Amino acid sequence: MSEERCEVAVVGLGAMGAATLYQLAKAGVKAVGIDRFAPPHDQGSSHGDTRITRLAVGEGAAYVPLVRRSHQIWRELEAQSGEALFEQCGVLVMSSSATTTSHHGAADFTANTIELGRTYGIAHEVLTSSQIRERFPQFGPIRDGAVGYFEPEGGFVRPERCIATQLEAAQALGATLITGTTVSALESHGGGVRVKAGERTLVADKVIVCAGMWSANLLGEPFSALLKVCRQTLYWFKLAEPTIFPEVSPSFILAHGPGEADICYGFPPIPGEGSMKIATEQYVALNSIDALDRTVSAAEVDEMYRKQVAGNIAGVTSELVKARVCTYTVTPDFGFIIDDHPTLDNVTVVSACSGHGFKHSAAIGEAVAQRCVSGASQIDLSAFSLSRFA
Repeated sequence: MSEERCEVAVVGLGAMGAATLYQLAKAGVKAVGIDRFAPPHDQGSSHGDTRITRLAVGEGAAYVPLVRRSHQIWRELEAQSGEALFEQCGVLVMSSSATTTSHHGAADFTANTIELGRTYGIAHEVLTSSQIRERFPQFGPIRDGAVGYFEPEGGFVRPERCIATQLEAAQALGATLITGTTVSALESHGGGVRVKAGERTLVADKVIVCAGMWSANLLGEPFSALLKVCRQTLYWFKLAEPTIFPEVSPSFILAHGPGEADICYGFPPIPGEGSMKIATEQYVALNSIDALDRTVSAAEVDEMYRKQVAGNIAGVTSELVKARVCTYTVTPDFGFIIDDHPTLDNVTVVSACSGHGFKHSAAIGEAVAQRCVSGASQIDLSAFSLSRFA
């Protein structure tokens, strides 16, 4: 069987892979993108209509320049394609608990967000509980003493549209897409990498793996020890009528109790849908990715409403409009891994996103493409090195 050749093969075409393939093609690289499904799809981590984006990323300072650049790239892509990708409706991060709530490794997520906003000169307001209630009546139930961080430049992006737009642009620039094809093996080969993709064999000068929940199985150690895949559930609850939501409402993160489970996030109602999307995060590792249950039970719906919505958010009924399941692929410190594979030459790993990757993906794709082409990226990626786990 003949071998196909390319300069760079990108494995996985979700958030990171689509962005990377687009940026490689934009740089004039002969690139091939491979995905086991037909992206954008609902089998991984990059679906669900909306993803929060915010400049003051409570997970840490290293993420701030990535979001800034991603916002610029989304706008550039909108101008090129005519697609609406980024809704700048603002983001409201709130703590209403008497004790701090940890999230993604930050002991006090809201306080960390406020501090980053101040340090990096990000436009924001710090709101009291009464100010939150007055401006956003859907949060009328919020407790006295609550603190809010409102960032007007934040909002949400549309993941499926972002992926589709970047893949279409990549193809228009000469990239090749191979979909419905699973990459089963990577091996060093004569200064390059041999890629076994279904019945095809490709030889690439370099490979960039953005395979999300399938990364550990493909990459082996140390990734199989570092990465865990966790099932996530997303819910859309019907709004009460008449609606109390302001015409312009923010995306939000609400920490409402002392435990790590006492936090939820959500989005403004999308015009014409009559519902609000809300979710929490779960960090129980799947025994096997093949065991992922993609159904959402009535008990899960009831628990979500009782524990996260009731008593915290007004104007939302318990009637479910729809639900979806996705996955997080999580590292021990909730940070990304963007680094060379330690034993496979010419293989770069861009995983895992640990549940907060989409907002950064456009800039990460650009930075990884720069690193691939010239050996260095304009944005510092050293915080995401494998060496921190040594």
